[in-house]
Amino acid sequence: MESSQKQLGPGGVPLDACTSDYYRTKDLPYRFEHPNVMKGYGQKPQHPMYTTEASKYGSKMPSVHTMPLCFHAKSQKFSDELGKCGMPRNFSLNTSMDKSII
Repeated sequence: MESSQKQLGPGGVPLDACTSDYYRTKDLPYRFEHPNVMKGYGQKPQHPMYTTEASKYGSKMPSVHTMPLCFHAKSQKFSDELGKCGMPRNFSLNTSMDKSII
C-alpha cells in the first residue's frame, strides 16, 4: 500500500471522511459529522447461541453511511427546572394498617 493512499474504513470511505462530504446534511453535531471519533462497542467473546443481530450491528464501527443526516435536539427545560427544585416529595397521609410481625 502506498503512503499517498488513504486508509479505508467501514463502507469503503477514508477514515477521516465527513458525513457532509457524501450526503446533504443539516446542523449535525460533531460526533455525527465525524464518525471516526466514535469507535463502536468492540467485540467481546460471546456464545453463538446468544448472539443477536443488534449485538452484531452495535459492535461495528460507524461510517458516514450509518450516520443520521439531520439532528433535532429536544429541549432540556423540564430537566433544568427539576434540577433546581429537586424531585417531588410525597407528603400524603398514610392510612394503611400496620403489618403484624407475628
